[in-house]
Amino acid sequence: MDNADDKHQRSAEKRNAGYEKKQAKATTEKGLVIVNTGTGKGKSTAAFGMALRAVGHGMKVGVVQFIKGAMATAERDLLDAYEQVEFHTLGDGFTWKTQDRQKDVESAERAWAVAARLLADDSVSVVVLDELNWALKYEYVQLDAVLAALAARPAMQHVVITGRNAPDGLVEAADMVNEIRSVKHPYKEQGVKAQAGVEY
Repeated sequence: MDNADDKHQRSAEKRNAGYEKKQAKATTEKGLVIVNTGTGKGKSTAAFGMALRAVGHGMKVGVVQFIKGAMATAERDLLDAYEQVEFHTLGDGFTWKTQDRQKDVESAERAWAVAARLLADDSVSVVVLDELNWALKYEYVQLDAVLAALAARPAMQHVVITGRNAPDGLVEAADMVNEIRSVKHPYKEQGVKAQAGVEY
């Protein structure tokens, strides 16, 4: 009978063969559209992690925050410190806070104008459109305009779009979609408030 070491080796060899086969087929390079959606925490955090990775490679990064804006965040302070990062927070806060649709529409239109400029700039390698999905859900920004700008952007530009309720058309157009699901959350279950270093 095979011992645990033999089984482990055979399993590892099989996994490695599959990995090598996939690596051999992966020969294309292109700019990706990545959508982080779902009810769980971490959609924006993942996007900012990718932005920092790009900074580490010396790439130019553009960030536009839709909806958010009422609260100062450490990620904005950190990324703003890098010369090759252009960071714009153009929202007025969540819609249930502003309670003024026209004001929200105007903020989203200003944010989209900046986003469209970044999406047309071939010197920008990564564009993060944080909480754009909310602006699409409430029709502050039109999906057709977003899809057209994504299709026309520079071939090697990566775009990360965050927020709950990603529309079907965006999901279909994306190269990668991550749905982050909430299993437990301390705010909901334990009444734990948002904390520095975790939420902001």
